[in-house]
Amino acid sequence: MTERIAHICSAAVKADVFADIGCDHGYMTEYMLKNGLCKRAYISDISAKSLKKAEALLAPYIAAGRCFPVVADGLDGLPERADFVLIAGLGGEEIVRMLGRAELPPRFLLQPMKNSEKLRRYLVARGAKIELDYTFSEGKERRKYYDLILGGSGGKEAYTEREYRFGRDNLNGRSPYPFLFFAREELEKTNTRLGAALREGSRGALLRRKAELEEVIREVERDL
Repeated sequence: MTERIAHICSAAVKADVFADIGCDHGYMTEYMLKNGLCKRAYISDISAKSLKKAEALLAPYIAAGRCFPVVADGLDGLPERADFVLIAGLGGEEIVRMLGRAELPPRFLLQPMKNSEKLRRYLVARGAKIELDYTFSEGKERRKYYDLILGGSGGKEAYTEREYRFGRDNLNGRSPYPFLFFAREELEKTNTRLGAALREGSRGALLRRKAELEEVIREVERDL
């Protein structure tokens, strides 16, 4: 299990029915079943070949009738509604596409690889209740950053523009440190791009990005 998957597992919540959409190796489902966090689970992937990796790992639970493989695109094809849905390792736009074809799950855990802002905007527009929204990291020398969003249906969130862009809990002091590393690296990249930018339009956008990052970094550092 990678550091990324272990962190995702740490945010799991209890449920009767759990669904791991785009399940890859099935480590999260194994964690849920092994730790008694769900009564039964569905592992789903659009590719039958890819699903075999999770089926091999979860063979004892499949044989015991507690885990059910489903070849499907997103939530399509699940024989019942899951109380808790995980979608991790896909792009934010792909997650939006999957969620857009179904009711929002009562609880969900989402880990987009990109386009987190688009996913946040979609969830708020759908009336989701967002409980956690923050950045975590994996690795030391070559650090990678990921956003994690825990929430569910039945809420009315009021996000600011800055919260859409950066994640609410990164800005309110609940999870500052990985985000600060990320923001500082983004500022460094922005400064590098500014040095190479020739067009005024490109420079203007980069200067606005630089100013916003500098302000966000100052505010988060001030609240530590």
